[in-house]
Amino acid sequence: MSDPATKKTTTHVGGEPCGFIIQMENGFKIYHMGDTGIFGDMKLIADYYKPDLVLVPIGGHFVMDPQDAAYATKEWLKPKFAIPIHYGTFPVLKGTPQEYVAALGQTTVKVFPINPGDKLEF
Repeated sequence: MSDPATKKTTTHVGGEPCGFIIQMENGFKIYHMGDTGIFGDMKLIADYYKPDLVLVPIGGHFVMDPQDAAYATKEWLKPKFAIPIHYGTFPVLKGTPQEYVAALGQTTVKVFPINPGDKLEF
């Protein structure tokens, strides 16, 4: 981005990366992984919080690619449901839900590749 005052290209940090565990009143737990790469504490998050649903970034480049996301989902997190996020919004985020599902292989995780505006009930 160009700084209008200096006319130089600058980078503005958007804040520290983080994810969120959200527990609904009925006990249903969501892990919104945010913008992240694969990291070992995902196993701790799974063991401690046991999320039912993960919102998992799959685009690659800034976030996990479909293969890393599938590994984290299947081997560590083991949720009932997954919604792929952070892909396809601009060229470097090349990962697709189809690649994610293929990388998951045989699993009991139900994947919902939803579109903006879609609604789901769990």
